[in-house]
Amino acid sequence: MPFELAVTDPEEPQPSHGPRRRRGRRRPPWRPCPSSLPKEDAVPLIKKTAAEFLGTFVLIFAMLSTIVVDAQHGGVEGLLGVAASIGLAVTVLIMSLVHVSGCHINPAVSVAMAAFGRLPPAHLAPYVAAQVLGAAAAAFAVEGIHHPASRGGMGTGPRGGAVEAFFLEFVTTFVLLFVITALATDPNAVKELIAVAVGGTVMMNVLVAGPSTGASMNPARTLGPAIVTGNYTKIWVYMVSTPLGALAGTGAYAAIKL
Repeated sequence: MPFELAVTDPEEPQPSHGPRRRRGRRRPPWRPCPSSLPKEDAVPLIKKTAAEFLGTFVLIFAMLSTIVVDAQHGGVEGLLGVAASIGLAVTVLIMSLVHVSGCHINPAVSVAMAAFGRLPPAHLAPYVAAQVLGAAAAAFAVEGIHHPASRGGMGTGPRGGAVEAFFLEFVTTFVLLFVITALATDPNAVKELIAVAVGGTVMMNVLVAGPSTGASMNPARTLGPAIVTGNYTKIWVYMVSTPLGALAGTGAYAAIKL
């Protein structure tokens, strides 16, 4: 015969390679295997940009709708209600989309992440385009539902001087990106709390700066309604201060971690 199959006597003890060693603690049955979890890097760019479009649409729609309804009904929700609505929208969106696209839903976030190597440079333009389009689509939707009451309440604009607004937007965006960078990029951070922490930070910033600047912290939030209303008054304040604040916030956390 050209070859023979090796047959092992079932009663003959098998060779031992020594006792098995347990490496680390056994994974609890309710905790999924890391390899089974969705990975953001494996998601195609087209799906990431779709997630950014939808996420930004939902955020801006919820934000503008709350502001317009509050104005229509004599301030029934108040600043606290508006801030809570925006913070909750951010929280649930992060929980839903962070594993798909990172849930930036804000060009300032994408710029900061790209500048510090957390977003591939080739993804920056598609992300920003999707976010601006999502914001504009949301503004058009709110305009269609609430017109003409929506005309006066959708945009952002300094209630005081441009310099005051610039620094308020810079500082609030700085704080937002400091928190995002700390929780999203540091392996020692408590990842389970990122959605709550970021949503809470947005709510806090709206309470701080909302009456003065509208608390944009987001170029898409300002640009989307401006496209619909045609009002670009002092828009440069928001287009410049928020990306600079984002870069400074991310850079500050990166510096203290060196």
